[in-house]
Amino acid sequence: MKKKQEQTASFMVRFNQQIFEDNGESKIQWKGKVLYVQSGDEKRFSDFNDALIFMQQKLGELTEEATKHQTSEEQESIINKSLSMWKTIKDVGPKVFRDTLKDPKKQLTHLQDEIQGKIQTIGEEISEKVHIDQWRNASRSDFNTIQKQIETLSSEIKKISTKIDSIKNK
Repeated sequence: MKKKQEQTASFMVRFNQQIFEDNGESKIQWKGKVLYVQSGDEKRFSDFNDALIFMQQKLGELTEEATKHQTSEEQESIINKSLSMWKTIKDVGPKVFRDTLKDPKKQLTHLQDEIQGKIQTIGEEISEKVHIDQWRNASRSDFNTIQKQIETLSSEIKKISTKIDSIKNK
């Protein structure tokens, strides 16, 4: 599979808990704010669905921008595939939030374990990609080869530039 394009979207979600009494009954309300890190746009919410809608809109915009040169059928297919993530969030998200509220320490430990696992995996990948003992200093012939390649590229660029100028002037 050929990798075409990679986009990054980061969101920061902050929750605030408010416990209050209403007609003698204790109540709790969660409010929050979701921030789209890349643009600084934010949305305040008291219903988490509003936060999910905000994130989905931002990711939809990102996907539309990344696929603007594709046919409408290809765009629709890509967008439908990206929406499958939201189905997973809808199914799994509420349980994660409930579990976190019930036992925050357990969930924090779980998240830390997941993060450590990812860091370890990344560390292993990095250590496999670069083998320091295979490095060597560049020799004089390496520099000469690079210099010749740069000169050849410069010459080719000048030729192309001349052709473009002649085409523009026609």
